[in-house]
Amino acid sequence: MKKIVLGSLLLVGFATTIQAQKMSEKKWVRKQFSALNMNQKIGQLMVIRAHSNWSQNKIDSISNLIQQYNVGGLCFFQGGPVRQAVQTNAYQSIAKTPLFIAIDAEWGLGMRLDSVESFPRQLSMGAFASSNLVYQMGAAIAGQLKRLGIQINYGPVIDINNNPSNPVINDRSFGQSKAQVIQQGVAYMKGMQDNGIMATAKHFPGHGDVNVDSHFDLPVINKSKAELDSLELAPFKALIDAGIESIMVAHLSVPAIDDRPKYATSISPNAVNGLLKKELGFKGISVTDAMDMKAIANYFPQGEANVQAILAGNDMLCLPGDLGQSIQKIRAAIKERRLKRSDINARVKKILTAKYKHGLNIPQQIDTNNIVADLNQSVGTINAEMAQQSLTFLRATNSPVLNNKTAYIAFNAKSANAFTSSIASTYGVKVFYTSGKDASELAMINDSLKAYDQVLVGLHGYSRRPANHFELPAATLAFLNEKGHENWIHLIFGNPYAVGDFSKINNILFAFEDTKYSHAAVQKWLEGKLQASGTLPVTISPELQFGTLSEALLKKKF
Repeated sequence: MKKIVLGSLLLVGFATTIQAQKMSEKKWVRKQFSALNMNQKIGQLMVIRAHSNWSQNKIDSISNLIQQYNVGGLCFFQGGPVRQAVQTNAYQSIAKTPLFIAIDAEWGLGMRLDSVESFPRQLSMGAFASSNLVYQMGAAIAGQLKRLGIQINYGPVIDINNNPSNPVINDRSFGQSKAQVIQQGVAYMKGMQDNGIMATAKHFPGHGDVNVDSHFDLPVINKSKAELDSLELAPFKALIDAGIESIMVAHLSVPAIDDRPKYATSISPNAVNGLLKKELGFKGISVTDAMDMKAIANYFPQGEANVQAILAGNDMLCLPGDLGQSIQKIRAAIKERRLKRSDINARVKKILTAKYKHGLNIPQQIDTNNIVADLNQSVGTINAEMAQQSLTFLRATNSPVLNNKTAYIAFNAKSANAFTSSIASTYGVKVFYTSGKDASELAMINDSLKAYDQVLVGLHGYSRRPANHFELPAATLAFLNEKGHENWIHLIFGNPYAVGDFSKINNILFAFEDTKYSHAAVQKWLEGKLQASGTLPVTISPELQFGTLSEALLKKKF
């Protein structure tokens, strides 16, 4: 009986604490809200661009915008961690309403900041089964962001990349498998949100099946609603059910959702208020993709597009352009009764509530001491494990040999790296370094290879984007497409889609990244100390189909 009474008292005490916190939240939100005029409330819906590598004049201009318009948040891009910390402290100190600090850090802060190591692109995580590793990465990224005074990450990408020619998503996606995108997307989200960072699922309603980059024009997706429900929308449904706090709405023309020409989903009430909020039941913060992208800017005058985005139901506008003009246009829309004042008020209160949840009710000061070491603390261990688990070996006809009768062709490598130096010094492997641009040089290398029993081909340093054959030289592609190389072993240190241009080769080891971690994993595989266990996360060609498992050739027991 005593235990029951004690348990009841604890429950009552816990409930009282929660109620007190809620009261404190309501009080803080009410206080912040009541201090704002209408212009300042509209400013809370805006997230503007910031770079810590900008000149002092540009930094001062951001300070002026914060003070003049009471913007809701900043999205940081390129720069350095110490500079960003110093600027964030300064910006927060002058803000009437605490600023949300956001960043587009899909593969961690190394995506944006110097001195910080990156995590892998998401596609490599589609090659392995472990969601625990992805959760660990999400948690580590959350640690990085909290250390730098950031509350929002514009990630994960949960687009299903089912178009190999996709110019903008591509290896940023977990791949072609709906189930894998859901599993890894939820793990990444929970890793961040369990550790105090707002995750943002993007790009709603699904940006995977496009061949136009929305930074430059408006992509069109001609699929039925049933097709969207069965594929593109499935990850968004899953992450909404799992508690995602924010969703970024893409600039896409999807006639099955809104058949008005040139009306992107980001400015469509059918897409935001209708599909996302009513049909899928999303209650969190919806934010537009950058409003300065050409998919919008090509078809709507600045300011009016932002009105349309608010009318559509978005809570926050990312990179809205001219703030004074946008606020003026939104005020005019209220006066014209196109917009309700109460809708603006509701959005502002939602944003303020989220700011309270993420600790912005308490003044923050970022300590710059040891910040670079702190940001890099967890990266190496996770990267090493991911590099090993993602290795995928396909179209196997033989297993690798390392000795002085082995040659290695390092394409797009001008000089030695740790990997080539190691296999040369430890095993006597002959390394040929080539840019791959000169056909006559490649012909000479090819003649030299006759003296070797085993040839390894390494593809390094090529573009991650599919344009112009991933910027691979024509001579390289011609060389790799030559007949007679069936028994060579090909090591792909980058985007696997590039192999589509020479897909009839055999013995392909996909390493996905060109880092010291992938180099170490590949060397272990070459030495027979590690088996490739990955699954191809995308279809590259008819010869290389999505879902193909690695072929286990190495029979040794390790």
